Amino acid sequence: MTFFIDEDLLEKIMNSLGNKADYVDIRAGESSNTSIVMKDSNIKEIKSGTDFGCSIRVLKNGSWGFAFTSQISKLEEIASEALKLANSLKSDVSLAEIDNMIDKVKSNAKIPPSTVSMAEKKELIKEIDTAASIDKIVSTNVSYVDMEGKCLFLSSEGSNIYVEDARVAVFLNAVASSGDNMQFGHGSIGGARGFEALKKEDTEKFGRKVAQKAVRLLDAQAAPSGKFTIIMDPELTGVFIHEAVGHASEADLILQNDSILKGKIGETIGSPQVNIIDDGSMDAFGYYPYDAEGIKTHETQLVENGKLVSLISSRETASKLNIEPSGNSRSLISDQPIVRMSNTYLKSGDLAFEELIEDINNGIYLKGSRGGQVDTGKGIFQFNAAESFNISKGEVDKPLRDVSLSGNILEILKKVDGIGSDFKMSLGFCGKSGQTAPVGDGGPHVRVLEATVGGMN
Repeated sequence: MTFFIDEDLLEKIMNSLGNKADYVDIRAGESSNTSIVMKDSNIKEIKSGTDFGCSIRVLKNGSWGFAFTSQISKLEEIASEALKLANSLKSDVSLAEIDNMIDKVKSNAKIPPSTVSMAEKKELIKEIDTAASIDKIVSTNVSYVDMEGKCLFLSSEGSNIYVEDARVAVFLNAVASSGDNMQFGHGSIGGARGFEALKKEDTEKFGRKVAQKAVRLLDAQAAPSGKFTIIMDPELTGVFIHEAVGHASEADLILQNDSILKGKIGETIGSPQVNIIDDGSMDAFGYYPYDAEGIKTHETQLVENGKLVSLISSRETASKLNIEPSGNSRSLISDQPIVRMSNTYLKSGDLAFEELIEDINNGIYLKGSRGGQVDTGKGIFQFNAAESFNISKGEVDKPLRDVSLSGNILEILKKVDGIGSDFKMSLGFCGKSGQTAPVGDGGPHVRVLEATVGGMN
């Protein structure tokens, strides 16, 4: 891929700032994007275009200056602006030491989305929509997105990193109705790869499965309320790990006194079976080879055998906490980097699903997520499961609806007493501080004792 900005020009700007600042980094990138929306079997929107831009970040006397432009002719102007901003502020920023990197990372896409015709992309979502249009489904919404990008990172410390990447995803929402009762099903497929990530999927099965979930909920009974032994499926496990543990382990929230995990490194926060990982290098939707500060991504173990052993951090937050930076500084080029998760998951155990439920006389099996709320500072959460089932005498029984899971993060982690041998990652986008980043989350089936479940009964 030909880069759209002359690297010599970026080096010239870097050199011009070098003797005026303590640290400088430049990110320049270009991406092509396509989005298609099909609503109730009709194409409602198609967008396709190219975005490009360059950001310059300057550290001077402990203060950041940041500027962005989408016009190549204004590079020298934003360099001056970034330096001016840094000089106008007073702060105490310092950066943890890292290894400088020189690298070129080619895209791992076998079928670049740009080589796939719009007709084929539309046909893919049409197949999903048709499969989802079963009896009692009254509305469908299929969204397709793809992205191909290339980015160059330069730093005054000597890093020079060129990265190509690609990402594709399809999201499906289906609405079922039987008179006054309406229920919803949701699903997603894709990956941090090319169009092959979708071609390998059974799109008919995917569409039908999401629709059947919505239809099944029409006849589901209202759930009971109280304390139960529960099973979380891999999707809900991932959402819980991401929302309740991942965000609480972000170093910027620790420094803002907005995390229940502050001061707990080295302490036991979960049962001995709990091992939680964040890994931007793994083949999942939150993949990126280097973060926005030029740190090569790797596996970071946050919780080891129930003990909090590390945090998710940037160079700045790592310096303040005297820890190693984890490579989790992320943002679009147009935004200043902040601490973000990548692919966050609970490691698998050794129990089959049948072994997890065989001793449960009266429990609840929760699958998927319909959103919820987390207060990382107080350490409390509330999630709504997409669908649920009663577990009776070791067997999955009648379907339930409107089931929520709530409680204290640390209490739930300590009540984990069984972890499945299966594993699945889900894909999505995470919002934080007005920014959005692609992420992956997941894990196996998990058994939790005495969890607080809320229902209509």
